[in-house]
Amino acid sequence: MSTRGHLRIYLGAAPGVGKTYKMLGEGQRRRERGTDVVVGFVETHGRAHTSEMLDGLEVVPRCILDHRGASFTEMDLDALLARRPEVALVDELAHTNVPGSRNAKRWQDIDELLAAGIDVISTVNIQHLESINDVVEKITGVPQRETVPDVVVRAADQIELVDMTPEALRRRMAHGNVYAADKIDAALSNYFRVGNLSALRELALLWLADRVDAGLQQYRAQHDIDSTWEARERVVVAVTGGPEGETLIRRAARIAARSSGGDLLAVHVTRSDGLTGANPTALANQRRLVESLGGTYHQVVGDDVPASLLAFARAENATQLVLGGSRRSRLAALLTGPGIGAGTIRDSGDIDVHIVTHSEMGRGRLPRLGGSLSRRRKVYGFVLAVVLPPVLAVLLGFGGDTLNLTSNVLAFLLGVVVVALVGGLWPALVTAVGGSLVLNYFFTPPTGTFTIAEPNNVLALAIFVLVAAMVSSVVDRAARRTREAARSAAESETLATLAGNVLRGETALPALLERVREAFGMTCAVLMERLETDELTETWQPIASAGTATCRRPEDGDAEIPARDDLVLVLQGRSLAADERRLVGAFADHAAALVDRTRLTEAAAEAKPLAEADKVRTALLRAVGHDLRSPLASAKASVTSLRGSDVEWTDEERHELLATADESLDRLSRLVDNLLDLSRLQAGVLAVFARPLAVDEIMPGLLGDLGDVVVDIPDGLPLVEADPALLERVLANLLANAVRYSPPGRPPLVTASALGDVVEIRVVDRGPGIPRSDRNRVFAPFQRLGDTDNTTGVGLGLALARGLTEAMNGTLQPEDTPGGGLTMIVSLPKAESRAVDAPVPGRRERPALGTGEKA
Repeated sequence: MSTRGHLRIYLGAAPGVGKTYKMLGEGQRRRERGTDVVVGFVETHGRAHTSEMLDGLEVVPRCILDHRGASFTEMDLDALLARRPEVALVDELAHTNVPGSRNAKRWQDIDELLAAGIDVISTVNIQHLESINDVVEKITGVPQRETVPDVVVRAADQIELVDMTPEALRRRMAHGNVYAADKIDAALSNYFRVGNLSALRELALLWLADRVDAGLQQYRAQHDIDSTWEARERVVVAVTGGPEGETLIRRAARIAARSSGGDLLAVHVTRSDGLTGANPTALANQRRLVESLGGTYHQVVGDDVPASLLAFARAENATQLVLGGSRRSRLAALLTGPGIGAGTIRDSGDIDVHIVTHSEMGRGRLPRLGGSLSRRRKVYGFVLAVVLPPVLAVLLGFGGDTLNLTSNVLAFLLGVVVVALVGGLWPALVTAVGGSLVLNYFFTPPTGTFTIAEPNNVLALAIFVLVAAMVSSVVDRAARRTREAARSAAESETLATLAGNVLRGETALPALLERVREAFGMTCAVLMERLETDELTETWQPIASAGTATCRRPEDGDAEIPARDDLVLVLQGRSLAADERRLVGAFADHAAALVDRTRLTEAAAEAKPLAEADKVRTALLRAVGHDLRSPLASAKASVTSLRGSDVEWTDEERHELLATADESLDRLSRLVDNLLDLSRLQAGVLAVFARPLAVDEIMPGLLGDLGDVVVDIPDGLPLVEADPALLERVLANLLANAVRYSPPGRPPLVTASALGDVVEIRVVDRGPGIPRSDRNRVFAPFQRLGDTDNTTGVGLGLALARGLTEAMNGTLQPEDTPGGGLTMIVSLPKAESRAVDAPVPGRRERPALGTGEKA
């Protein structure tokens, strides 16, 4: 198996910086060193200096591909693989191959060369990278149709930036080294403005810097380098979800901003048991703040917070770490020892640590000693703590002399564990103290008194109390953590369900309320809206509900969660705990968003027909003002002249005036016909009489008035199911547009082919084409895209053509003509097998249709 080849890419900020020139120069240098180098594909764009660099290099001939009646050249991948050079020079990495090629994109061809063990040198511009394609379009206003995935470029073994200042590139262009003379002025005043080039250059530099940084991180990981290399300022800020978080984030952002290109990273450390103790809402707000400041948010797991923070900082090659001053009080600090800040500073090494003061410093409280067990369990625990020692004393008393003090101590220790499992820490401590008194009085010589004769018995009882306290503490903590973990898991599952509903776009408000009702064990959940308020009363209206809803006002429920000022979620069944209210608040916010989304959708749906009607009405009034008057004025002037008695007209002049009147009235008739047909289409009352039809059957009637048109309808083409008169009108409008915009000597082409269950009729021209962003707009009524000539119609041709095609269960779509121009594709369903000339019941004949209306 051959070793995979290496890929080297020359990256440029814009066309003309010299990528192809550099690639060919590298090929020449390798050839001179004895390397077998061939040119797989190079596009010189007619640049003399670039063409000169091909001298002495072997060039693999291109292959020729036919597509839709035209011939194109592409890289001959098979020939290149058969030639098997050491190095292949392949230009334009993001190029899209002509349909019919083995691969859709050139980078896929290059991947095959690399897999065959051939080294490849290629070129690409920054605007072709998929991740920043939209950014480039915003900067330049030019959409980039040819893109390459970032992962393909990042996987290259070497990437070299071909850099040039905007001023130098513009000078090269002005000297004619980039584009032909007739394109220089347009390029300099549009795409190649100084601002555009500066922005593209910055994008290229930043993208390459990120790629270099990723390579540096990989090198550090491979060589186990943990120390910080200050190649770029990276500031890590630790967030806890506390009230000081925004202060710390903004301070860290200012520190990062002082260094050009500095990075801001926020990190939150979660304990390995998943119990953070942080406010999820506060953490979410702090995450949004970090991202709004251009930073990134991260979450790591670790029980040792200082060690986890420093491990993350070193992994990210951070140079500075920002922490907040401790919120613990002095008493809490005295009892619990040094805080996170002190531990982080002690082990930080070469990372600078900033301790930022804030208004919440020193305001913390001692940690609560109470557990999170229910009140009922605590009551049971205290009852058991009072009852269990006497019961154990009675039971152990039956053992008499067979049991010694050690056995009795172990029995009471078991009782302490049982009480801790039931009631938690404090009942277990009561049991330990009570058990020690019972052991002392009943089982420690001399019995019947609290006096202890032997010192080792004193030690045994003391150890019993200490062990009982420690065991009860551990058991209590384990019980609390189990309950908290179960609670956290339930909350996480509930929030995950809510997030899944949002991502899936579920918008059913009753279904959301039903989830709330089921999740929290309520009898009903109602979302209410306040309609009006005065000094004495408030009027509320239920919007949606789930369960047996009996609430009419928020006060009727057991819990009310505000969603916003005029919306409240009312729950009935039981009261909510504080942590439950926080979780229900997330559902309330989502319910409010659903209400807003639903109302906006309804308002948009109601407004759309009105807006469309108003748009059509306005366009019609604007367009027909001239287009109706012009033929009317011409016809009236001709008729008036003929009727006048003050001028004697010759037969030739009379004939010319009659022809002018006739032509003007024909134009007016076609315009009215188009308007009527469009109105019928919009009203849905256009009659369609479809029958099996041969495409070439309608072509002779179209070509008489259209001038030079090339028709290439293959023999054996299946019949289509269409209305002959409507299809004739569709093609007449399309051909009229194609003839109008085709350059001299390059007439439009009409061709057809079968594809699956449809027949595609293509009207191909070599005109200026239509930008992709305008392709939907050109089918709107009364559009004359880029056309200021009002003498050729009101812009109904393409709108009417698409409407008539869709009325016949077909489609009309535009696409680029390879090599330039526009291709209109009419797709119609194949007809069932019937004779072409078989009569169709109910078929009506239509008059000849005009072709004067154009888009």
